[in-house]
Amino acid sequence: MIVPIDLLLLLFLLIVGIAALWVKDLLAAIVLTGAYSFIMANVWLQLGATDVAFTEAAVGAGASTALMMACLSRVPRWEKK
Repeated sequence: MIVPIDLLLLLFLLIVGIAALWVKDLLAAIVLTGAYSFIMANVWLQLGATDVAFTEAAVGAGASTALMMACLSRVPRWEKK
C-alpha cells in the first residue's frame, strides 16, 4: 500500500461525504454520492479487493446513481427552506 495515495483518497472521501450532506440541490447530492462510491471503489482497489471494488463501482456508482436520478424526476429538486 502506498500511504500518500491512501491519505489522499481518505481526504477526498471526507470532502465529498461532507459536501453531499450539506448541498441543498438533490441532483448535486446524487452526483456527490456517486463520486463517493467511485472513490470508495478506488479505496477497495488500493486494498487489493478487486471483486469488492468492481461490485462497488457497478452497484454503488452505476446502478444506485441511475435509480436515484430516476427518483429525482418524481420529487422536487430543491430542498424547502
